[in-house]
Amino acid sequence: MTKRFFSTLCLALLAIVTTIWVVACQTSPPVGSNTTTSSTSPTSTGSGSGGVNDTLRLGAILPITGDLSSIGAPMIKSIDFLVETVNKCGGVLGKPIAYVKEDDRTDPPAGAEAMTKLVKVDNVGAVVGSFASSVSTAALAIAVPNKVVMISPGSTSPVFTERAKKGEFQGYWYRTAPPDTYQALALANLAYKKGARKVATLVINNDYGVGFEKAFVEAFEKLGGTIVNKSKPTRYDPKATTFEAEAKGAFGSKPDAVAAILYPDSGGAVIKAAFEQGLTKDVKILLTDGVKTEDFPKLIGNTPDGKLILAGAIGTVPGADGKSLDAFTKSYKEKTGQEIGAFVPHSYDAAALVAIAAEAAKNGTGEGIKSKLREVANPPGQEVSDVCEAIKLVKAGKDIDYQGASGNVDLDEYGDVKGSYDVWEVQPDGKIKVIDRVSP
Repeated sequence: MTKRFFSTLCLALLAIVTTIWVVACQTSPPVGSNTTTSSTSPTSTGSGSGGVNDTLRLGAILPITGDLSSIGAPMIKSIDFLVETVNKCGGVLGKPIAYVKEDDRTDPPAGAEAMTKLVKVDNVGAVVGSFASSVSTAALAIAVPNKVVMISPGSTSPVFTERAKKGEFQGYWYRTAPPDTYQALALANLAYKKGARKVATLVINNDYGVGFEKAFVEAFEKLGGTIVNKSKPTRYDPKATTFEAEAKGAFGSKPDAVAAILYPDSGGAVIKAAFEQGLTKDVKILLTDGVKTEDFPKLIGNTPDGKLILAGAIGTVPGADGKSLDAFTKSYKEKTGQEIGAFVPHSYDAAALVAIAAEAAKNGTGEGIKSKLREVANPPGQEVSDVCEAIKLVKAGKDIDYQGASGNVDLDEYGDVKGSYDVWEVQPDGKIKVIDRVSP
């Protein structure tokens, strides 16, 4: 056990078994290179609750580095954009949002460490994050007992729904991307539609991969398909250094297709190992949201004749079809110079909901935000897609139904949303093209 891991474990355990201390004597908010704060110090807090009454202190935990950084970095930019937008139109509770962002490095211990800092040092009332389901699991163990709201733009494991049904999150967990119970069904339907009848699964061995695998197997078998490696599923360790056995386990039985539930860096190594063993010929590769980035095909590389190994692979990703999507896409590109990527609208909406809920509650604590999140996200109420207008309306006591860029973001009692899925394909030049949309 390394000293770093021991320190992280101690921090996490300390946060779980203790309630949050209020830094009442602090003369200014914590400041660092990753911190944007208001000029007003927090002076009051809800009893036993994360955050403070008179200021929205917002945290973000996302993979700026690590296996999912190619997707996580643009997600952070969308939250930056939201905070800047809201602060320009007057902020929340009459003050600028105090915003602190942390890099979880796509690593659960790092995510736990980041959440501990946000809770115990930065005194946040809510956190947008994380992306990796395994990181969100680690962070939730700290957020929930300290009454800090977590709203994830991309942790899609079905395990969260199961745990929410048991009451484990006490209403402090939400997400703006639908759970993989829906995406797995969409991918199973896509596989069957493309003519696959014998499919192998290849998944990263964590909450995201195993949860998706379970839902996909059930959905594909209901369609009449066969999972050829069901008795011995192929699950890979992302920290392994060689993947020949895993590649053979998934591709070696000559399936019609392989449903590959991966993270970019480690998953790319598995696909490349399968190609190098001559196992990918005539096998359709089915991918998901975790690798929808143009860096992924480049990572795997080319065939000896110069063609992309991954050309023609198809996948699914939670789509964005909200009423404000066009306006958001335009303003985001003007601000960042980039097209919107996977989960970027979902990240913006997650932060927007927190801001609107805090204003509606007239309170920046986790308890206050939790009390209003579903109310401002769901009907009835005046439909509104502009976040500044939404904050203005709830400040005046109006009921609203926020319509996000990602979708209508209606949150059910377990913190979940429903949605449609884009079908994307890797083009010969490595570009990612959306070719269809499917619903579960």
